[in-house]
Amino acid sequence: MCMTCGCGSDEVHVEGVEHTHADGTTHRHGPGEHVHSSDHGHDVSHGHSHDPMHDHTHDHTHDPGGAGWHTHPDGTAHSHADVEAHPQVGGNLDFGQGAAGNSAPGMTQARMVRIERDILARNDGIAQRNRAGLAQRGIFALNLVSSPGSGKTTLLVRTIERLSGLIPVAVIEGDQQTTFDADRIRATGAPAIQINTGKGCHLDAAMVETALDRLGPAEDSVLMIENVGNLVCPAGFDLGEAHKVVVLSVTEGEDKPLKYPDMFHAAALMLLNKVDLLPHLSFDVERCLANARRVNPAIEIIEISATSGEGMHDWLAWIERGARAARQRRLEHAQALKHAADVGALERMARAGVPTQGDRPGHAAAAP
Repeated sequence: MCMTCGCGSDEVHVEGVEHTHADGTTHRHGPGEHVHSSDHGHDVSHGHSHDPMHDHTHDHTHDPGGAGWHTHPDGTAHSHADVEAHPQVGGNLDFGQGAAGNSAPGMTQARMVRIERDILARNDGIAQRNRAGLAQRGIFALNLVSSPGSGKTTLLVRTIERLSGLIPVAVIEGDQQTTFDADRIRATGAPAIQINTGKGCHLDAAMVETALDRLGPAEDSVLMIENVGNLVCPAGFDLGEAHKVVVLSVTEGEDKPLKYPDMFHAAALMLLNKVDLLPHLSFDVERCLANARRVNPAIEIIEISATSGEGMHDWLAWIERGARAARQRRLEHAQALKHAADVGALERMARAGVPTQGDRPGHAAAAP
């Protein structure tokens, strides 16, 4: 998870969302304008907040800008004054070995763990709300994640075209800036809304909740959430989706699952994209698949090309299975609610002494 990369919420833009500023003015945003989200702990009133991201306690540490500054796994941090005078040549520096799996200048591992837990707890609560709402409407939601340039948007356009007339598809697009991808999706006829994250490097559940309210995807549809191009931070943020789908293109290298294991461990499906380019590359497919399964033995893998159409049948069948299951769960839930309501009505009638159909003359009681 990102801790110091500038994932501020101040610059989040969701198309078509109305909000009120601190001065009382209210307006609706169109493409490219902004709304505030406080899920990252940013106090939108800019007052004195006790949110962990703005912890007003002070760590008594040395200047983190000094040479050789580092943090130990136990949370202690200090610098070696002689590092600059005696530089080491070669070797590895691993700043992810502490309890937080991360490092930030001047911040202890314990404080980083506390901040991360608080942020993710808030996010997970909203994600559960998103998931429940989607399930009630039979919507099969997928969180598409990848590095930039993997071909997510092109693949998404081809997917929507192939599913046209079969399953309704709605799309939430995530990028730091522009509405380019949402515009491409809307050109297919599918409803889409753009989220611009500004400095943020991933979508979070609060952003998706706001977009869902605006988008209003159809019942028994497929919701595609195209996350910001990034193989790191999106792995840690649940949006309320049924599955994460990681898209890896053959132009990126077969070692990506090992270099970015959190993402591949979190994904239910890997789409190995742009396989039509394999004749022109020195890409080892079997090694790539083995690396992905080494990180996540349960991961499903489909080799695919949005250009040639290879693997599209398997991908669409995977989506259709998920959509059918989501619809079936909605129907079963609706039936269970109806049954519970019927039972409740009979119990209320019995308490009131109102004869039920089986108690009335001429009606045989139901068999036990």
